[in-house]
Amino acid sequence: MGNHYFHKVKEFLLELDFTITLEDPRDRVLVVEKESLGIKNLVIGCTDPLLIMEQYLLELPKVTVEICQSLLQKNRDIIHGAFVLDESGRRLIFRDTLQMAKLDLHELEASLNSLALLLSEYSDQLITFSKN
Repeated sequence: MGNHYFHKVKEFLLELDFTITLEDPRDRVLVVEKESLGIKNLVIGCTDPLLIMEQYLLELPKVTVEICQSLLQKNRDIIHGAFVLDESGRRLIFRDTLQMAKLDLHELEASLNSLALLLSEYSDQLITFSKN
């Protein structure tokens, strides 16, 4: 069943004019980009039961209470997905999960558009965080 989902997601991404820069059918991972949306090296894992999207944003040189507060407040505004930190607590990532069994083109597109909107609206703030 997992390979079925992998191919379904791949077809959706191509239909949405994403460029697939890496494809690993065995691990069911795709890496995609779409320059017009500011999305680059977005990792998509097609596991069952979830599709997991992760976009690395930046390395935080110093994690402060103010940065965490700002990110958590922004999470409230994000329609799909959220800011997360990796295990190191320094790498800022946008992450979203979708149910594979119910996944359709419009749901995937909405999630990708949410990331694109976040990147365009919040990029100046992210640059400021990376310089702290």
